[in-house]
Amino acid sequence: MSEFNDQVIADFNQNGGHPGGMFAGAPVLLLHAIGAKSGLERVQPLMYLRPQNDGPWYIFASYGGAPKDPAWFRNLLAHPDVEISVGDGKTIEKIPVRARVVEGSERDTIYAEQARRFPQFAKYEEVTTRDIIPVIELTAR
Repeated sequence: MSEFNDQVIADFNQNGGHPGGMFAGAPVLLLHAIGAKSGLERVQPLMYLRPQNDGPWYIFASYGGAPKDPAWFRNLLAHPDVEISVGDGKTIEKIPVRARVVEGSERDTIYAEQARRFPQFAKYEEVTTRDIIPVIELTAR
């Protein structure tokens, strides 16, 4: 997975925040989180939802429907003040954000919208044995 992520990150940086391959046309950001145990920066490419151009970004701890949450989710719980990199196809901007886990009907509405736009997210929810796939709101700080 690390090699795959490294390639997506390189593609993201080379193409102004718009990676190609399986992410061509999808909204992708780079999450710069701090390791819960190591204290080191970890960079993770993630698809996101941003319903309003001036609103928060939403990311999804889907982990492809795996039975456990991804490590980056635990990192966000330990250190919610992080940065993201987003691009417009030409330039990439690094933005400080605060992470908040979205719950209840708000979570359900946001996840349903992501699954509507990108059906693989519906599949992740179908196959996981977790109670829910966490949704995280990233608000500029």
